[in-house]
Amino acid sequence: MNTTHESATRDATARIDSERDALPCLCCGTAMQRCEATTPTPTRHRSARWLIATLAAMLLALGFTLTHARAAEALPGDSVYQLGLPLVDQDGQAFDFAAGRGKPRLISMFYSSCKFVCPMIVDTLRNTERALDPAQRKQIDVLLVSLDPDTDTPAALKHLADQRHIDTPRWRLARTDAAHVRRLAAVLGVQYKQLGKADFSHSTVLVLLDANGRIAARSEKLGDADPAFVDAIRRVLAPD
Repeated sequence: MNTTHESATRDATARIDSERDALPCLCCGTAMQRCEATTPTPTRHRSARWLIATLAAMLLALGFTLTHARAAEALPGDSVYQLGLPLVDQDGQAFDFAAGRGKPRLISMFYSSCKFVCPMIVDTLRNTERALDPAQRKQIDVLLVSLDPDTDTPAALKHLADQRHIDTPRWRLARTDAAHVRRLAAVLGVQYKQLGKADFSHSTVLVLLDANGRIAARSEKLGDADPAFVDAIRRVLAPD
């Protein structure tokens, strides 16, 4: 019985080795028997490591792409983040408009050299935040986008932020190009007209975006906080 068992085991092992030798090598594609006979072991190991690293990188890249594709598909059709708006803030940091997704946001449009209406926009946003409790304030971002990309460089925006003691980075003052200014203004319902160099006539609109970038409320009231607008912020912040 032992002799028969040993013979069967040798036959099975031989068949396995034969089938393995016929398989293609993952490194070079030739039969394993030929590859192992002609390729030094260190070279095979380096090739195998390179192949594994390459496959791992490809899988990571694919996972990254699929994750971002799913995120883009999940944006509601009425989200203003569909604009794909490129922005640069007061610190010279480039970011995409949709980077604010996941958190409610207050947004308005202004320009730094404005002497009358735009300072009131900042004050109204501050008064609106003061109407919220500290925990609620921490849950929202504030974004002010310039109507004047020719003048409002990051340095000009930084100067205004320092001058007005604006709470950066939770508040961001940002600029984009003229074409995207027009697109954003149209979506937010901001009307504006350039009267001269660094001089604009424009409407005043505060807009509340929900966590997915949908317009949840608007207010054109300046000065004291608009109670209806504050209530809308509280509703957006309230847990489901």
